Amino acid sequence: MTRTGDGRVRERLRRIALDVTPLRVSRDFRLVWTGVFVSELGYQFTRVALYVQVWFLTGSTTMVGLLGAAGFVGQVAGALTGASFIDTHDRRRILMWSQVLLAILAGALLATTLTGRPPIGVLFAVNGGMWFVGAIESPARSAMTARLVGVDLIPSALALYQVLWQTVQIVGPAVAGVLIAATSPSWAYGVDLVTYGALFVAALAMRPMPPEHDAPAAGGVAAIREGFGHVRRDRLLQSTFAIDLVAMIFGMPMALFPVLVVTQFHRGVAVIGLLFAAPSVGALLQALAGGWTRRVRRQGEVVVWAVAGWGAAITAFGLAGSHLWLALPFLALAGAADVVSAIFRSTILQVTVPDRLRGRLASIFMLVVAGGPKLGDLEAGLVASAFTPTVSVVSGGVACIVGAFVCAAVYPELRRYRHEPAESGGAPSGAEGRAAAGP
Repeated sequence: MTRTGDGRVRERLRRIALDVTPLRVSRDFRLVWTGVFVSELGYQFTRVALYVQVWFLTGSTTMVGLLGAAGFVGQVAGALTGASFIDTHDRRRILMWSQVLLAILAGALLATTLTGRPPIGVLFAVNGGMWFVGAIESPARSAMTARLVGVDLIPSALALYQVLWQTVQIVGPAVAGVLIAATSPSWAYGVDLVTYGALFVAALAMRPMPPEHDAPAAGGVAAIREGFGHVRRDRLLQSTFAIDLVAMIFGMPMALFPVLVVTQFHRGVAVIGLLFAAPSVGALLQALAGGWTRRVRRQGEVVVWAVAGWGAAITAFGLAGSHLWLALPFLALAGAADVVSAIFRSTILQVTVPDRLRGRLASIFMLVVAGGPKLGDLEAGLVASAFTPTVSVVSGGVACIVGAFVCAAVYPELRRYRHEPAESGGAPSGAEGRAAAGP
């Protein structure tokens, strides 16, 4: 290959490779990203340990399922509570206090587990408490992103977060399982307790991040009401919530994986882990090759096609028959499409919402993200009961494709949305980043 040809290959690889510019140019983003990586990795140990411990103590799959329900209740309550004050306080301080509270909860799990037989009620309460605090911490941290890196680097920053999430979700549970098998759940809780210190120290080293706006912001119930009122008036934001619900309600077959392993793939229980891991592997690979996301202007169009791609991949997964070697790549493709959708839906929220509302809107976004998969589990189970698990997967995938284009038709604002970079005339931050709604 000629020297010119080598240069072209390197240029193409550079254009698709993960853009690490946010980590390079923003010290505070680098601090937050590193701290979140360590603390989230530690939380995976607690996540696995709680399910293992509840199962060992009760022997009941119902109780294990209710543990997830307790987390969901805590998450909803936390998101609504956080929406009432995130935008009126220093988000850095919220981040710091969240780590303190999470460390206290992890310490409570460790202390009760060391007694030998912790009360089930304590495990449920602490699990709900962790989701409650996390639902305050996550929107506060999300609302920082635009101010930490600037509008043009938001897609790159969100791609870096996707690399973080997918990595910890693949590595964390695997390492946690080995540790718990070799020792006990108390060791897992101890690891989690220590890792919260990483994000606390990172936040401590950051510059303060008080509210950017001069006018007093609404607080309490008025703040929550103002946030939902903004969504009611903003059809572009509505479209991003609606299309995500379409994807999660109709195209989320994970609740059927244990059944599909037996009825479709005719394999043992060990294969379940492969089905759950495949979307995360695809998502991680896509995020690592996410350098192109920074150059996308028609971000709304990409969201529509990404959700349709998710539905197509899920449909193909259902049609793969008993061929596991074919089904797993389709799940990986679904995960890759989901990451693209997530990056640009979050980017649209960050760019088009003014700073004084970003925390509240991030909380509402979390409610959508949390509720969609739960409704998806219900839809998948009901259709599988009425027909077959395979019919449920395939019909859900097709419904996801149709739903994506229906959303595009009902909300032309999404299809027409264009992001204009700041250097070419777009605004530097906040709601001014909303771009022309041209064809």
